[in-house]
Amino acid sequence: MVRHFRPDPVPSEVLERILATARRAPSAGYAQGQHLVVVTDPAVRLAIAELAGESEHVARGLEPWLSRAPIHLVLCCREEDYRQRYRESDKVRPDGQEVSWPVPYWYLDAGCTLMLILLAAVDEGLGAGFLGGHRLEGVDRLLGLPPEVQVLGLVTLGAAGKIRRTRSEVRGPRPVSEILHRERWNPPPPG
Repeated sequence: MVRHFRPDPVPSEVLERILATARRAPSAGYAQGQHLVVVTDPAVRLAIAELAGESEHVARGLEPWLSRAPIHLVLCCREEDYRQRYRESDKVRPDGQEVSWPVPYWYLDAGCTLMLILLAAVDEGLGAGFLGGHRLEGVDRLLGLPPEVQVLGLVTLGAAGKIRRTRSEVRGPRPVSEILHRERWNPPPPG
């Protein structure tokens, strides 16, 4: 995750390739409830940075991040897109009821969209960062989102500036044995 960007503009054809890749994300039932708001206007990016508390970030001695990123992609989802799709005849249960949603696939699909954006940015030689939607109160109103659309987060894109490792990165990755499980969560004891 990149938190410092150079002022270099991102060519429009590069942005369009990233967006085209993002549109290839999987979607439960092909409901396509993932939405992106592309923000390139400097004044709107600055307003988003202020709503996200960038001034407090800078007051702690850190450099501006959000306001310097030349592109903001506001990642959103709309649950009703999924519910509408799963009320259609090829998706409804045999008893005529909508399927239950033990997993809210609108979030899973948006996560896939996010990952494709991050990978496409790297493939294009750009840096990207992500800020969770819990830090973006008021962005929905700023961007005129309908009330049923949920902001999940903000992806920043641009030419990476200096890279400084965060405390999380210094911690390092967990051992593979703690996160990769084969056949079972824990293998049975020998014998």
